[in-house]
Amino acid sequence: MKFIRTLMAAATALAVTAFVAPTFAADDPGPAAYAQALKGKRVMLVPLAMGFDLAQGWAHYLKTEVEAWGGVFETRDPNWVVDAGAQAITDAISSDTRPDVLIIHAPDLNSYSKLMKKAQAAGTYVILVDNPANFPADAFIGSDWDRLGQLEAEAAIKGCGPNSSKKIGLVQGDQANSSSLYQYAGIMKVLDKNPDFKVVAKPDSNWDATASRNVTTTMLQQNPDICSIIDFWDGDATGASAAIRDAKLDGKVFLVTTGGGEKAADCDKLQDGTYGAVVMTDLARQSGDMNAIIKFLLQSGQPAGTSHTYIYTLEKATTKADLKPDSCWDLKALQAQAAAAK
Repeated sequence: MKFIRTLMAAATALAVTAFVAPTFAADDPGPAAYAQALKGKRVMLVPLAMGFDLAQGWAHYLKTEVEAWGGVFETRDPNWVVDAGAQAITDAISSDTRPDVLIIHAPDLNSYSKLMKKAQAAGTYVILVDNPANFPADAFIGSDWDRLGQLEAEAAIKGCGPNSSKKIGLVQGDQANSSSLYQYAGIMKVLDKNPDFKVVAKPDSNWDATASRNVTTTMLQQNPDICSIIDFWDGDATGASAAIRDAKLDGKVFLVTTGGGEKAADCDKLQDGTYGAVVMTDLARQSGDMNAIIKFLLQSGQPAGTSHTYIYTLEKATTKADLKPDSCWDLKALQAQAAAAK
């Protein structure tokens, strides 16, 4: 009997040992496939200009990621000139080092359409960032500008309050850029549902701070009881804020704008009361979306021009009361980080 119990104990021990013995998986095929699809691929960013916060932020996050997986990242700087942007895209397409992915910040709905079609025909994936265009890009990543305009209008109405003049002024960008056109449409949808609030002026600034200051000055002279102004971009809303200050209407006119969420451009101005509300882009998340779609397209094997994906950046109207330590990103910190990495 003792012998039988000994045999049973030994068998149990052997079974347990066999159960917990480590198994060795075959090599994971993912990293090799990933490296083969991405290594050496070229990504080019052509923004409206490189000299403003959004473009510099995108470039930082794209460069970091692309170079980490063994790719080549480049930028071209049209410096706000549409023809220069068109030439940069043309040169890229015809180059011996044609980019595999072209990221374009379109100046308007139509200017680059033929060039983007040519790029896809050559085998280059085209990603539109921030501004939509009348072109079926492989992906669009950016704001739903109609919804963004609605958020601005809601913030303006709240900033005015029910006992105000209910007069609102708009400082538009222009009548060709999609972000301006769709933003206006969104604003009007909200105001149509709130008929007590009226738009008393809606000049264009052509995205220039000096022009914004001039048209806002005129607007305030004609309508000194305006309760809110919506300027369509923080880059020129600095002009509108200066006009409000010149008219000694600080604290009386609730200034709403939209921007890239950079600390000096947005959070600091919310903190000091320059802006009442800003609909800010989460730049890091937006850049992450771009990096993800780039890696997907390069691994997909599908021809350029056959994918049409939309990834909209989540946004909200942020006020001083909403500010948190991570509400904004800091361009100076990114620049210091890039310098330290060299």
